[in-house]
Amino acid sequence: MKKFVQLALMAVLVFAATATVSAQKFGYVNSTAILADMPEVKAADSNLEGLQTQLQKKGQDMVKTFQTDVQKLQADAQAGTMSPKMQEEEAAKLEKRRNEIQAFEAKMVQDLQEKRAELYEPILEKVNNAIKSVAEENGYTFIFDQQVLLYGQESQDVSAMVRAKLGI
Repeated sequence: MKKFVQLALMAVLVFAATATVSAQKFGYVNSTAILADMPEVKAADSNLEGLQTQLQKKGQDMVKTFQTDVQKLQADAQAGTMSPKMQEEEAAKLEKRRNEIQAFEAKMVQDLQEKRAELYEPILEKVNNAIKSVAEENGYTFIFDQQVLLYGQESQDVSAMVRAKLGI
């Protein structure tokens, strides 16, 4: 009798565990493809490209002016039209400008990263909200991104539902 109770209890536990596992619903999305199709992303990328072009042009102008001034200093030094003290002073000024150019380049990269984060934050929030909404409306326990998924049945791909929720 004791053995029967233990077996019955074990069967109930196995059944409950199986029911719990089978009640969970999993899905996945291809967020990269969804983002690529969003007009907001295309607008953000265009904005970033414009800013990058503008900053690169400014940097190139700074470098070009710097190179011209270096060549002028070298020519003046070879021609003997500058005293050694003047050469040192001009070289120090050029070194300072070289450091300013390097600082500008570093700031340019940082500014672009900050602008990208600023532009993409509301877009990513919109996609995440759409994914959450699809999950809640369709009873999904988990939705994974396809990039981290090794295998998934196509029937579990909810990308189309997320696209519909986003209107794309």
